[in-house]
Amino acid sequence: MKNHPMAQKILKRFPNARVIEIDQYQEVFHRPKQNFFVQKNSQKLILAEKKDHYFYPGAEVCHDFGNPHFYYSTNILNCIYHCDYCYLQGMFSSANVVMFVNLEDYFAKLDQMLEKHSVYLPISYDTDLLAFENVAPFTAEWIHYAKKHANLTIEIRTKSANYRAIRHLEPLNNVILGWTISPDFIVKHYERGASSLEARLANIRQAIHDGWKVRLSFDPLLHIDDWQEHYQECVEQTFTTIPAEKILDASVGVFRMPKDYLKNIRKYRNDSDLIYYPYEHMDGVYTYPKAIRDQLVQEVTQMIEKYIPKEKIYT
Repeated sequence: MKNHPMAQKILKRFPNARVIEIDQYQEVFHRPKQNFFVQKNSQKLILAEKKDHYFYPGAEVCHDFGNPHFYYSTNILNCIYHCDYCYLQGMFSSANVVMFVNLEDYFAKLDQMLEKHSVYLPISYDTDLLAFENVAPFTAEWIHYAKKHANLTIEIRTKSANYRAIRHLEPLNNVILGWTISPDFIVKHYERGASSLEARLANIRQAIHDGWKVRLSFDPLLHIDDWQEHYQECVEQTFTTIPAEKILDASVGVFRMPKDYLKNIRKYRNDSDLIYYPYEHMDGVYTYPKAIRDQLVQEVTQMIEKYIPKEKIYT
């Protein structure tokens, strides 16, 4: 695996790194009694080969945007950002970053799926793929693959300001660049390490100008003090910066996290009010009580409807 072309590209980015070879990435990544939050302060990079489960059915808590064949894929496990509301900190025992370098095996499996039906495929759920592009050019490889398969639609979700890493590529009709849109207050207090709202909007404006399809995700909405004011300012800043008529669509969703993940997080963290909010347990997921969910979604959707037609907003 060390001699795989993608592994070699990645290793060249770290000429002074100490390389330790192991038999299976699980030996390190899934080792018991690790502390995710301690490791987050000094993340290590694990290069691995994925041998099965290249694609997973889309989860019910995620938007399918009306696509009947909805899957997602993970080339990278974990993220460089440290968002308080992120489920990864409860999903994995390790904060180290795993990169699966054997993209050719993903593509071979996807070839078989595409022979049967079209596929809608988000590729950056368990990481921020574009944020890693300068280390591992996975996003570019996926875009090159999508160019050859018209019945495949991929979504690349990001909080980064790293659009420049793929700007040289030809915009494709079946590739959607999706940006998470958060008020500045939330970015500063709950999305540690992520790009500012201003930087994200500047990237979106450039991507639209270059011809890319762009999706906005106001997700997760957080029930914090003065939330109406924060989201009103955010929506106004968004649509005074970028042309609303050029947006493909927008999604709106509230905080939600599987019960076991939040339970794991609470074992180690006591530094975030988001973690200890009195959420409602519903079908194995913790989220806000229904009245709060409905108010968040309804009011923020109404803010967005001033700029985007209702039929383009998914809730």
